[in-house]
Amino acid sequence: MYKSLVSKTIIILLSFLIILALSLPILLKSLGLHPDFDSKTFKLNGKKALIIASSHDVLNLPGEVRGKPTGVASSELAVPYYEFMNSGMDVDLASIKGGEIPIDRESLYYFFRTSSDKKFQNDIEAMNKLRNSIIIDNVDFTDYDLIFIAGGWGAAYDLGFSEILGTKISQAFYADIIIGAVCHGPLGLLKAKDKDGNLLIAGRKMTGVTDKQVIELGIEMTPQHPETELRNAGVVFESKSKFNDLFANHVVVDDDQRFVTGQNQNAGHETAQIMMSILAGEI
Repeated sequence: MYKSLVSKTIIILLSFLIILALSLPILLKSLGLHPDFDSKTFKLNGKKALIIASSHDVLNLPGEVRGKPTGVASSELAVPYYEFMNSGMDVDLASIKGGEIPIDRESLYYFFRTSSDKKFQNDIEAMNKLRNSIIIDNVDFTDYDLIFIAGGWGAAYDLGFSEILGTKISQAFYADIIIGAVCHGPLGLLKAKDKDGNLLIAGRKMTGVTDKQVIELGIEMTPQHPETELRNAGVVFESKSKFNDLFANHVVVDDDQRFVTGQNQNAGHETAQIMMSILAGEI
């Protein structure tokens, strides 16, 4: 009798856990994670987009080299990749050091990953680009029509410290190229300067990961936090908040329609769509 009761209890608990696990992605989406977006396609055949990502793969403390694996959040690269591809654009992938772009493995957990993540992981051409990304030193940003900077925790360690990236963003800006970024990606704009040597983004409306979300994620040890760094650079910072900012979403276009920034991983579709709308002359 006792054994039978224990067996039934275990079965009930296992059934509950299975149901909970299967329903978790739906629950997270209902709370705001990776919201559905009614994307449209644009006639942009012959146009080119460049997606830039971090090369840093360890969530390490200052002065340490070991830590939890990290990198770019998969959806922040895969979502814009297919948005651009679906509109006929040629898309290249570049990174700070070139070679394989590290993907944060947590962003590929089944309850976090998007349909774009799944598609990307099974896309031979896309994965070849990921494993053989171009080092930014060897890329002429002015050859592209759109520049998109992906985020992820790894970006906090290299994007905002790259003088080369800053110089090339400045060149792209003065070549009238539309520049976008999401999550930690806007850190890649910090070193860009105008013709007078002033910070290019000062006084512009932008967004990125909030300090609140950094605390909620427990990644205060990273060397740069988007909200703090953008505000320090003179950006007019905008954001939205929820009970947990992981589920918040906000996209900002600066007054000159030159920069499109998304608050976090939820903004990939909309940021890419607005960039293409501007390029197509629909905004």
